[in-house]
Amino acid sequence: MSRKTRPPQSPWQNGFAESFNGRFRDEFLNTELFTTAPEAQILADRWRWEYNSLRPHSALQGRTPLEAVQQGAAA
Repeated sequence: MSRKTRPPQSPWQNGFAESFNGRFRDEFLNTELFTTAPEAQILADRWRWEYNSLRPHSALQGRTPLEAVQQGAAA
């Protein structure tokens, strides 16, 4: 398996990453204050978990990822 990189300033080539990075910047980096790198890591991990678990996603018809997994397991 090899790692592929995208050229800088090419958001149209990786919309998923660009969307996540934009939300991370707008909803985390621009709103949180932290004084140490370990504190920033803890807060970023918490934000990422909430984003990936509790936040409704349009690609999941407005469901959270946890709801989608639970409904998939029940089907």
